[in-house]
Amino acid sequence: MIWKWLGALLLFPVQMVYLMVKAAVCLVLPPKLRDLSQENVLVTGGGRGIGRHLAREFARRGARKIILWGRTEKCLKETAEEIRMMGTECHYFICDVGNREEVYQQAKAVREKVGDITILVNNAAVVHGKSLMDSDDDALLKSQHINTLGQFWTTKAFLPRMLELQNGHIVCLNSVLALSAIPGAIDYCTSKASSFAFMESLTLGLLDCPGVNATTVLPFHTSTEMFQGMRIRFPSLFPPLKPETVARRTVEAVQLNQAFLLLPWTMHVLVILKSILPQAALEEIHKFSGSYTCMNTFKGRT
Repeated sequence: MIWKWLGALLLFPVQMVYLMVKAAVCLVLPPKLRDLSQENVLVTGGGRGIGRHLAREFARRGARKIILWGRTEKCLKETAEEIRMMGTECHYFICDVGNREEVYQQAKAVREKVGDITILVNNAAVVHGKSLMDSDDDALLKSQHINTLGQFWTTKAFLPRMLELQNGHIVCLNSVLALSAIPGAIDYCTSKASSFAFMESLTLGLLDCPGVNATTVLPFHTSTEMFQGMRIRFPSLFPPLKPETVARRTVEAVQLNQAFLLLPWTMHVLVILKSILPQAALEEIHKFSGSYTCMNTFKGRT
């Protein structure tokens, strides 16, 4: 037994070096992208914002069918018509992902009408943009139900069949605020941190499940209606991401089977700084960058 453990201990650093070299080679050589022509993609919050761009990008890259979930029929219908004009079959369903019974009911309807979902994109989210003491209790619950618990319900609804088929992918559109919270969005930051932990645990749990994978995307501030009014002190230095850029990089991450994606790449520096700097220094960075007060002008969706 001791020789077995000793062998594993000696092999471990060799494995680490091999994986790092492999990753470096993949950065240089053109990657092989996954074919999406047989995939049925469901996007929650697919009627507008990043969700609409994700639906377009999956369709542009040849997905077989696109299914949209959301709470506003007008937006869903407009997006579905746009996807169909691109030549891709598209269906939409009214569904509040924060409502467990509604998720399970609509998941059954999707399977009966469209077929099995092989790529689930958990994109639906809300933000109220207030401090804890200024937040309404029901609004706080709503953000946790939609941003976090909704992913529990959608994943439980579709993952079992993916495991049976040995073909599936769970995608989470998270936020860099899951790793570095800001004042004025306590509901959103908390829900995204919980969502990140959910995806981290799920990703590790799928290691022994052939054909089923997960991708978590953590973008910086993106210029959508949801964060309308948010102001960064140095917008030329830290420009907001375009939703179409987030959508393109997300679909690429799925095709490359990338587990975690930070956007832009400079957000890796933020993670490193949080690991090594004292709290006082981090607070000064927040004040200097303007993230300490960026939600003071927040308006959100009108």
